[in-house]
Amino acid sequence: MKIANKKNILFCIFTFLLSFIIVNFIEYLNYPSQINVIEGKRRILNIRFPFKINNLNSNKTISISNLDDKDSNQKNEIEIIPLKKGKAHLQINLFGLVPVKKLEVDVLPRLKVIPGGHSIGVKLKTRGVLIVGLEEIVGVDKQKHNPGQDAGLKIGDSILEIEGEKVKNAEHVIEIINKYKDRNINIKVKRNKHIMNFTIKPVKSILYNDYKIGLWVKDSTAGVGTLTFYEPNTKIYGALGHAISDVETGQILSVGNGEIVKSRVVSIKQGKRGHAGEIRGIFLETTEPLGKLDRNTSYGIYGKLYKEPVRTKYNRPLEIGLQNEIKLGKAKILTTTDDNKIKEYDIEIEKINRQKRMGNKSMIIRITDKELLRKTGGIVQGMSGSPIIQNGKIIGAVTHVFVNDPTKGYGIFIEWMLKESGIENYIDRELAKTG
Repeated sequence: MKIANKKNILFCIFTFLLSFIIVNFIEYLNYPSQINVIEGKRRILNIRFPFKINNLNSNKTISISNLDDKDSNQKNEIEIIPLKKGKAHLQINLFGLVPVKKLEVDVLPRLKVIPGGHSIGVKLKTRGVLIVGLEEIVGVDKQKHNPGQDAGLKIGDSILEIEGEKVKNAEHVIEIINKYKDRNINIKVKRNKHIMNFTIKPVKSILYNDYKIGLWVKDSTAGVGTLTFYEPNTKIYGALGHAISDVETGQILSVGNGEIVKSRVVSIKQGKRGHAGEIRGIFLETTEPLGKLDRNTSYGIYGKLYKEPVRTKYNRPLEIGLQNEIKLGKAKILTTTDDNKIKEYDIEIEKINRQKRMGNKSMIIRITDKELLRKTGGIVQGMSGSPIIQNGKIIGAVTHVFVNDPTKGYGIFIEWMLKESGIENYIDRELAKTG
């Protein structure tokens, strides 16, 4: 009886293993024969035991490795690391012996973008309106009321809808409130990443003789920054290297709609120890926009250009430099100052923070260029987004200044900005069409 049970168990194990091998055999047979990858951009294949993958080339176009570490969710992942442009061939084998599938890997040239340095004006209208203050209202009953605070609303909340009606701007809020007068109204709010609903009762103000809910709100902002890059085929651009945030609340402003326009530098307030400097620029409402602003993120602003801006001395696309290629030492930034010309200035990269996750404090840089130090005192507001160039590659952008030492500041890796821009997703979709 025991022998029969053992046979049944062994038969079940054998059947399971055979089924597993057959299922995976079929899966690997259906793998595309050609895989396209970009130089420097890794790709993961899930190859499960007892199948193995071998690199048939010795030309060092790619390397492969088992992704068996703490950062990997699976121990079956094989990482293809493209090293240089060219073709390579991989072989999937059963038990490392029986050929199953040959894969041709085509390593395409690394993504190239045109560096910016242009001074740009940024016009952003928020999605809904942002609460920037709460106030008491003296009602017609001569009592003090604070309806917004009492309802649970907070500074930094964004009002999206009132009674199911999408809020367009600050004036629209006043219009809706006075339509419902002293009735309880429902307000839909975005707080951080959460959507919340509140019930609030407006109060008639004795001072203004209309209905109020005790909130100060804003629906737009404008400022000056620097264009970091654009990709000439897709027209996707990136700028600033950090988010546009509300001064009063510190909240990242959500984009309802917005545009970037050409800006003209009119003056510079020098940065000094303990006091941040500023590039002051102007742009007119009638100025023809350069592009649409679609996204405002912690790592910059992004959208699509309507037309190409005037090209700099780098009138051809530059390769991007990945973080592992960046070296301590000399580099350049492109930026615009009071002569309204994009110029190249010397900097020193003093520290590189190797990052597995996105962050906009990737490098510590120091301005060494005497002309720029004379003009600005170092890094000032408005220079955010100035592209960093090293060894003929665009490697990042200026993001923040050290207030206690304006000659120093942070830079973000260009790879994080490209990831946020969506260019890589566009390329992936195009590659999928070709295998």
